[in-house]
Amino acid sequence: MRLLKVNQYLLSFGLVIATSIGCYFLSHVIGYQVVALILMVLVSVLAMLLDIYPVLAAAMLSAVIWNFFFIPPTYTLHIGTPEDALMFLMYFLIASINAVLTYKIREFEKRARDREEKEKTIKLYNTILNSLSHELRTPLATVIGAVDTIKSSKELSEEIKDELIEEIDVAAIRLNQQVENLLNMGRIEAGVLKPKPDWCDLNEIINALVIKLKSEQGNRNLNFSQTESVPLFWIDRFMLEQILTNIIRNGLQHTPESTTILINIIPQREGFRVQIEDDGPGFQQHDLKRVFDKFFRADNAKTGGTGLGLSIVKGFVDALQGTVEVMNRPGGGARFQLYFPSKSNSFVYDENE
Repeated sequence: MRLLKVNQYLLSFGLVIATSIGCYFLSHVIGYQVVALILMVLVSVLAMLLDIYPVLAAAMLSAVIWNFFFIPPTYTLHIGTPEDALMFLMYFLIASINAVLTYKIREFEKRARDREEKEKTIKLYNTILNSLSHELRTPLATVIGAVDTIKSSKELSEEIKDELIEEIDVAAIRLNQQVENLLNMGRIEAGVLKPKPDWCDLNEIINALVIKLKSEQGNRNLNFSQTESVPLFWIDRFMLEQILTNIIRNGLQHTPESTTILINIIPQREGFRVQIEDDGPGFQQHDLKRVFDKFFRADNAKTGGTGLGLSIVKGFVDALQGTVEVMNRPGGGARFQLYFPSKSNSFVYDENE
């Protein structure tokens, strides 16, 4: 903090001196009254950027310089006429008052911003609690109900037992998904995401995700167009899996039955692209810019979900220094385009890209 203060004093003094030197060579053209206006504008600008004491020091320095180098007789602190003396006094008072008022305005705006951030934080926590009260209670109730049925009923058929176990499995996956999303959002909010890259086989990662999400796809078709020529890429496997899982899961949750979801990998010179698209209803045009906002849910979205999935996608993509775009397909449905800069173990890419 002390070093920061010293830097502010050095900056304010340096700018006052540099501006005064420039005005000195132009003073015979613009006159010393205009020099006073220029120095006052400089003090006002400094007041918008620096703390109060460096600004007041700059105001005093500019007044002394203006008196010594510009007010006749020059090169002396003596002021020749009462008018110039009054002008000097007014300059010093206006510069000082302007510095103080500008600083006070900055402080008021900062307090207003802090108050607004506090209100947003409270609203955020309320949203989290409201979301969790539903999203965690529902699968927990399913698990508890299924377990109670199995424990209390001794003569259940194997078919009913299998159905109850399947319900428990689906509810457990849903619970794990919500907890995982909350933990990931916590990491993103805390700014502690540090990629740990390794050589990754993209075909293997996506094939494993397709198998993992098979129980969630229902009657939807989840297709991965595997390309054998895809090289290994140097990237954080965990982050990439979270990104792809949340996008694919979003498609599975918010598209009708019989929807087809396609996944493609496109190697490029200095990285790779992943394209995930579906033939579902897509997004409403006014929702496209808000898709990656926290807790955003489209008007036509199905019930359920905390609205964290795609905001987590954006956080992980940013951590990998990549880009993500979402658009509606011309023939209907949504398309996510992802790009990740990455080195590969061989120079294989589509010459047409």
